Amino acid sequence: MNSDTTPFAVESDLQIAGDILSVQHLLQPAREHPATVAEFAGLSRSIAEDRASWEHLVEYDATTRWYHRLRTGPGYEVWLLSWVPGQGSGPHDHGASSGVMTVLEGELTEHGRRGPRTLAAGAQRVFAPGYAHDVVNDSLDGAVSLHVYFPGLTEMPMHHCSPARPESLPV
Repeated sequence: MNSDTTPFAVESDLQIAGDILSVQHLLQPAREHPATVAEFAGLSRSIAEDRASWEHLVEYDATTRWYHRLRTGPGYEVWLLSWVPGQGSGPHDHGASSGVMTVLEGELTEHGRRGPRTLAAGAQRVFAPGYAHDVVNDSLDGAVSLHVYFPGLTEMPMHHCSPARPESLPV
């Protein structure tokens, strides 16, 4: 069958008769807050693009990792973190929380079960509950990242091993 005879050609003759807004069962109510992974990733991206909402808050601290809770919503929270060169999180997971990490400035290296992964500005990483990793600023410049947790972060268990070596992770 060629493209001229397919029943669903690109040019459709579908037409809407009457007021589509009066067909309530076809309309989705506007969400008050994100509910899907894609919506949480979109929330993170929209905050990342709104530099004025976070840029003035960033601080760098050579003695400890700096972080600031930027926003909370129903069942989620958003954190802003800065990383000086060489600073890392240590091997950890996020308990029952899933998350989206977005690199805002600089670059970070995530060490996980599949080895190291470099995340440049604009990169996003979605992770499931219990996912263990170690995030490090291996570059010579500062870095900033945004973290959205859902449900909100209630624990961050530290691991005494490298997530890059799965045989050493607790089961």
